[in-house]
Amino acid sequence: MIIAQQKRKENIAEYLLYLWQVEDLLRACKLDINTVEQKVISRYDVDDKTRLEIKEWYESLIKMMELENVRERGHIRVCHNVLIRLNDLHNQLLADQGRFPDYYADYYRTLPYIVQLRATLPEQERPSELETCFNALYGVMMLHLQGKDISQDTAAAISQISHFIGMLAAYYKRDEEKPLFVEDLNDN
Repeated sequence: MIIAQQKRKENIAEYLLYLWQVEDLLRACKLDINTVEQKVISRYDVDDKTRLEIKEWYESLIKMMELENVRERGHIRVCHNVLIRLNDLHNQLLADQGRFPDYYADYYRTLPYIVQLRATLPEQERPSELETCFNALYGVMMLHLQGKDISQDTAAAISQISHFIGMLAAYYKRDEEKPLFVEDLNDN
């Protein structure tokens, strides 16, 4: 909860990856709050009130995972909503390449990696381009946590994808602080 709140404010991409990691952590604990309390919450050095808030946060995530039927795989609606918002911003940034040439150029530097990653899946199972990027980042993060190495080609792809997603996250933060597309709001 504490980390999620901080990441949500600072970097939306890190927030999304963190939520995915928490989902996997909860799955590893069999969506059992007692196990989560013993293995995770007990390690926080916080006061009792904060500890209770953290427990309630994990309980709410467990309930969401159960209600949304993502007990074994998939992501809660909160994660999907973040991806939808990022996809919307991504499309707006690409459509206004005159104002955001750096983003446009970085996207096209990243696109060959996205195409290559998506080509490994059957067409009906291919996620969006951004979700493909997040899947790649999350997969490599998990490999690092397991102490596994990645190839130089994978490292180069992840470096470019990371840069691109970092740029999108920075634009997201700027847009949250002061909307980048105010004229779109006036059109409605």
